[in-house]
Order: sequence, then structure tokens, then C-alpha cells
Amino acid sequence: MSTEWGFHRQHNTVIHVSDGPRYDWFTTEAWTLLTTQPYVVSPSGNRVGARLTGPALERVAIRELLSEGLVEGAIQVPPDGQPIVMLADHPVTGGYPVLAVVVTADLGLAAQLRPGDSLRMRPA
Repeated sequence: MSTEWGFHRQHNTVIHVSDGPRYDWFTTEAWTLLTTQPYVVSPSGNRVGARLTGPALERVAIRELLSEGLVEGAIQVPPDGQPIVMLADHPVTGGYPVLAVVVTADLGLAAQLRPGDSLRMRPA
């Protein structure tokens, strides 16, 4: 992947995740995709969250939920199916279900990802 400076980022960070509080709102295939396929950090992220691009994660429950508290590392999935890893300045959910949560030991790795970096998630 090229960056705006013309060099290639070949990061292949692996972070471990556990199932989140709305795991059952997603298809079995969504969890499989999340934990086997690569995702790339989008340039539209910030300290609130790292937006990822990759295979879309499909829900079985097509509804929104009331806002609820989040932990750092929660992986929210908006209607477009592209996950967002919530970081240091994260708000409450904003109505998007949380499929997974980054394990505490890997939060630092997740926070250091930059646009164009690739990552893989593995079950904890």
C-alpha cells in the first residue's frame, strides 16, 4: 500500500479479540471474517477510533440500540459493516453494536496503527 509520501507500509499487526456484548447480533460468518481476514486502517480515523476497511460484517439483528458505555478496544460495527476500533477518546456506542473487544494486552498495538497499516484479528 502506498502512502501519500510514496513509501509502502507492510505492517501486519496481529491483535487478539474476545467476543463483545452484541456478538449474537452478527452472523457466524461475520466473526469468521473478523478473525481470519485482513483489515486496513482508514485515513478517516482519529483518537476516537480506528476505522477499518475490509470484508463487511453482516448482522442478523437489523436494529439499533440505545447508547451504552464502551471500553477502550470495543469494536463497533455501523450499518456499512466496516468495523471501528474505539480508542482513547471514545464516546458511548451511539447505537452501533459491539461485535468484539481487543484484549487489554493488545490495546497499545491497536492505538499505534496508522492509516494504511494492515492488521489481522485473532480470537483470544
